[in-house]
Amino acid sequence: MADAPTTDAPPIAEDTASTAAPERVITVTDRAHAQILALQAVEDDGDGLGLRIEITGVRGADFAYDLAFEPLAECADDDHRYDDRGLTVVVPAASVESLQGATLDLPSVDSQGGLVLRNPNRPSTPTLGEPMELSGTVEEKIRQLLDVQVNPAIASHGGFATLDKVVGTVAHITMGGGCQGCAMSALTLREGIESAILANIDEITAVADATDHGSGENPFYT
Repeated sequence: MADAPTTDAPPIAEDTASTAAPERVITVTDRAHAQILALQAVEDDGDGLGLRIEITGVRGADFAYDLAFEPLAECADDDHRYDDRGLTVVVPAASVESLQGATLDLPSVDSQGGLVLRNPNRPSTPTLGEPMELSGTVEEKIRQLLDVQVNPAIASHGGFATLDKVVGTVAHITMGGGCQGCAMSALTLREGIESAILANIDEITAVADATDHGSGENPFYT
């Protein structure tokens, strides 16, 4: 009986998806990299630490960040981890998209300490009056609202708003920058800032323009 013809088996393709190195999210400059490794070297169990870079919230028109060494054994399963020349960078899953393309560097002025994170991404600006989760005292709630919702909305006009004081249920707001002395500032305060505060902070029933009225004795609505 003739032997059956033999054929070469097709080569088994390598699963590149499982072997490819994790994507680098943040670029660490050479200067920053050297300083971070030097700091890591003096930490207890430095070899078991990674640099965790996380977005913790929003401050004005920018994100707020937290950078810290963290034991790799304590990283969450969905944390994005990758090696950068011997430094393990850890980015929580929720922060990956908003940190994509960022650069970690040293300050341009040598006398300044610490690290600088330059991020091309910006948080989306909530619409004035949009419901927000606020916490703390009445003053703290107002400042959170001004930082996150109000000031990013009026920053394009070069203006900003700050809390002067709270008297009873009246919030006294000061307009600065491009809004100070502007004929439209009263309208901005009345139709934008006041509506946002009243919609989000139940303890406040009126807003006074401390910029125009000094002591703020003339709230727009009482």
